[in-house]
Formats: sequence, structure tokens, C-alpha cells
Amino acid sequence: MKYIFLAAGKGSRLQPLTLQHPKSLFKLDKDTTLLKRMVTLIKKYDSGADIVVVTGHMHRSIENDIKDVTFVYNPFYEVTNSIASLWFAKEHLDVDNVVLIDGDIVMSGALVREIVCRPVDRPTVLLDSSIKTDGDYNVQVAGDRVLVMSKELDSYFGEYAGITKLEGESARRIKREVIQMVEEGYYDQWYENALVQMIFKEDFLLYYTDICEYEWTEVDCVSDLIRAKNIHMKEQ
Repeated sequence: MKYIFLAAGKGSRLQPLTLQHPKSLFKLDKDTTLLKRMVTLIKKYDSGADIVVVTGHMHRSIENDIKDVTFVYNPFYEVTNSIASLWFAKEHLDVDNVVLIDGDIVMSGALVREIVCRPVDRPTVLLDSSIKTDGDYNVQVAGDRVLVMSKELDSYFGEYAGITKLEGESARRIKREVIQMVEEGYYDQWYENALVQMIFKEDFLLYYTDICEYEWTEVDCVSDLIRAKNIHMKEQ
């Protein structure tokens, strides 16, 4: 499968820690960074993994840390968001199975093995239904379908876990939507907002997998970094 990591951002919410240090290169131990852990686990559980990393902020540091992946550079990371990063990697969406991964996610080995590295036959986002308050980017559902994803939801089923899995047709559809949104000037949006646009404009069928029984975290603050280190150390 193809895996596209979106790791171009400046990590503004963690400044000043990220002023001269990419968030994805935070150390979980002396040899392992956030991004390297996820890349290593994917290669372990998917021997045919084709991994792409979209960089921006301090891209050379990331390129020196991660080996045997394809790098794509978003030179406009200062003024764009993840939709622009995905636009720069759009040629990599022409595949039968692709996994889009935020570059600041840390997950347990079991979650990567049992969920992330398994192909899907329908577009699917990962969410955690145990998070009902203070979620960052949240998901409301009806049955097995996603109704909407947004930072502005007051009531929601769970928090989005930073991973979207697409089969061939949905990968091609999001590619078209991302191209259109960027051409219309919406390069400051999260790429996930392209999925939301597809739901409302095209009645796009987007599904979810609940990962509430697994350990994971998105690293947005110092306490998240501590949680990420704890997840990592449990498996050493």
C-alpha cells in the first residue's frame, strides 16, 4: 500500500519547542523520533509499503532522519495548510490503496498492525469514540457513516485520529477535490475539509473505524509528547 505522511507544518502550538525543531522529529528515545517510529512500524507490518513524506518546515532535518522513503517538498508551508501538502503529493493518489497520515501521530504497534496496514474497500477515517470533550478535529456520524468532520462541533461521536484510508476510486475523487479547492484559493484548509466538501456536494460515502480500544495520540502539546513517549516505551 501507499502511505503519505503530511509533515510540513511548523507545529505552532508547540512553539518555542518547534521554532528550530520539526515536531515530527521529537525524540521518543535516543534513536527514535515520532515519524521514524511510525515509518518503522509500517515497514514492519507491510513489507510492500511505499512511503511518501511531505515536508516543509526544516525539511532537510527530516530528510536526514528518515531513510528509504520518497520525499515531497511543500515550499509554501508557511502560508498553506495540509491540503496544499497533499496537492504537492497528488500524483501519489493514483493507487488502489492509500493511507493519509498526519506527521505528528504516535500509535501502538497493535493499532498499526491490525488497522493502519490493512487495505480497505471503502473510504474510512479512524476516530476515537472515547474522546467526547476537548477533541481537536471531531467527527459526527450516523450509523456507520460520517456526517461531518470539523473543529467547530459542540457534540460529536469521537475525535478524528489523524488517519484516512482510501481505496482507488475515493483516492481519485479526493485528488480532484483537492486540486479544485487549491485552484480556488483554499490552500489554507486542512485536507480533511476536502472530504467534508465531498460529503455535502456529492453525497460522498465516508465511513469510520473506531480505535477507542487502542493507544494513540496526536502531539499538539507537551502532555501529548509525554503520552507518546509512554506508548513507545511500553513496547521496548
